[in-house]
Order: sequence, then structure tokens, then C-alpha cells
Amino acid sequence: MTGPTVGYVAMGFSDDQSMGNDDIYICGLDGNGVPQLQHAYSTGKTTPQIIALGNVIDVIANVTNGIISCSFTSSNPISTQRSTGSNNTSYFLQFVYGATSNGQIEFHSRTFTSNTKVDLSIPLTVEEEGHLSIIKAHDSGALMLIAWMTTGSLGMIIARYMKGMSKGNQFCGKDLWFLAHVGLMTFTVAATIIAFILAFVYAAGWAGDVGSHPVLGVLVMILSFIQPFSALFRCGPQHQLRYIFNWAHSLNAVFIKFLAVAAIFTGLQLFDVVDGWLMKVMGGFVGWEVIFFIILELQSRSQQTDAVESNSETKNMAWMILVLYLLGNLAFLVALLTGIGQKN
Repeated sequence: MTGPTVGYVAMGFSDDQSMGNDDIYICGLDGNGVPQLQHAYSTGKTTPQIIALGNVIDVIANVTNGIISCSFTSSNPISTQRSTGSNNTSYFLQFVYGATSNGQIEFHSRTFTSNTKVDLSIPLTVEEEGHLSIIKAHDSGALMLIAWMTTGSLGMIIARYMKGMSKGNQFCGKDLWFLAHVGLMTFTVAATIIAFILAFVYAAGWAGDVGSHPVLGVLVMILSFIQPFSALFRCGPQHQLRYIFNWAHSLNAVFIKFLAVAAIFTGLQLFDVVDGWLMKVMGGFVGWEVIFFIILELQSRSQQTDAVESNSETKNMAWMILVLYLLGNLAFLVALLTGIGQKN
């Protein structure tokens, strides 16, 4: 077994193409960073249980230039849920890789599964089952990135800082800033819902062994779902309790934004295990957003202090800042999507 990782690579024998009830050999780093071979058995989607290595000889394990490899000869009978004690020689082959922490394997970053059962008594080249599951996982991540790095951020900024910039400009009786805000946030919520569904389909249920990422995703989904419905039933602009809706709507949006960014960080962490490049790009994006939110907030407060109407020069400056902000966000988004694609 050989793989491009400083964590682990693993090979499993299974009765089906899903994880669980598989006989596994793991080539990974122990708590001291020394490569080792382990024998394990998986149950469901939990961390595989390490078992005795058994009748395994000629073990060679090493790490060279970030590439970990193990070679060995095993005389152990393969044990799965339906093949224990049988003479079965045909199994689906599964390969994964991921990170380790203090000698313990973490959730895998990438999987490979043969498209048919392989007869181990007959040498042959196996083919992957296809990229459907990978596409689902990465589509989910891509939608979340698009939603909360571009449309969601832009919709929030327009609602908070651009109302005065489009004063008097209406379409179908509605202010243009409001229509832009509603359109952008509707797309954001729709993309979040689709990403949530794709993630559950890919994981075939609740993936409780991948840390806080699924919990954060569920919270983002719930709060995102609440946001448009609360807006539909808001009271009128002149109602005495309108300020309650305004504060609740704004605070919920901020909570969703923070949770979405945290979910993206924890999602990238699942497979950015070698050089951490994607995490650094995401960190740069957060810094970029903070800088522009501060700039826009200072500009907004300056206008309020001076108590002047937005003139042509002020409007042009605000739109220039917004365009620059969007171009920067798109640059970070493209960098992340490209990096994710290269790690497949």
C-alpha cells in the first residue's frame, strides 16, 4: 500500500461498496511518527477496531518525501459480516487515506472502491466504482463555499450598507437594494439546503465520527431555514415592535455567517491533511472579509456623524469598495475550488 500522505492509507475487503463490517489493513504513523502496519475490523461508520496482526510476515513500512508505504504478506482469513468462516474469495476492494493524531486514525479524506467484486485468487486490474460519491461530497462543499463566500456575504452587505446608495431606485414598487438582498439570500438558503441534502446522501446518514463539522452544518441549515420565514411574517416598517425583528434578523444572519465559516474550516480540515494550504487560503479569506466590513462600517458611521446625504462621490466610492470586495471573494473562492479539485 502506498499513498500521498503523512497520516495513513488503508485497504479493506468488503461484501458491499459501503463502509462497515470490513476487514482492513492500515499503514499509518504511530504516536511517535513511526510508520506501522495494523489489522482492523470496522463496524458501521465508527473508527475501526484494531485487532491482532495475526499471520502477517515480511512487513516493510516507511515514509519517504511525504509518501507512506507498507508491504506485507498475510495468511489471515478475510473476515466480514457475511464471509466469516466461509471459503469466499470475492470482495469489493476499498482504499482510503487520511490523517492520524497521536497514532489514532482520523476520518478518511478520499475513498476508492472497486466497481465489482474482485476474486482475490485471480490477479487483475480493478476499476473504481465511479465518482458519484465524490461528486456529491465536493458538490456539497462547493455549494457552501459559493453560498457563504459570495452570495450570502454580498446580500448581508447590501442590506446593511447599501440602502442609502439606491435610495429612490425602485422596481415593481420595491427598492432595488431590497430586491438584490432577497434574491441573493434566497439563492444562499437554497444552496445551503441542497448542500445539506447532498452531504447526508454522501454520508448515507449521520457521520458522527468526523468531529464538529456535521453539527455545525445542521445548525447552519436550521438557522438558514428560519431566516426567510421570519422575514415573511415580519411586522410593518412603522410598527412599534419592528425593531425586535430587525435585531433578531440581523443577529441570526451574523450567527449563521460565523457558523458557516466554522463549518467550512472543519470541512476543509477533513481532507487538507498534507500541507494545510486550503486552510491558509480560507484564513486569508476571513481576514479579507474582516478588513472590508471594518472599512464599510467606518464609512457608514462617518456618514451618520456628518449627517449628510450620500452624494454622487460617496455613492461611487461605496460601489467601488463593494466591487473590489466581490472580486477578492471570487478570487479566494476560485482558489479554494481549484485546490479542492487538485486534491481529488
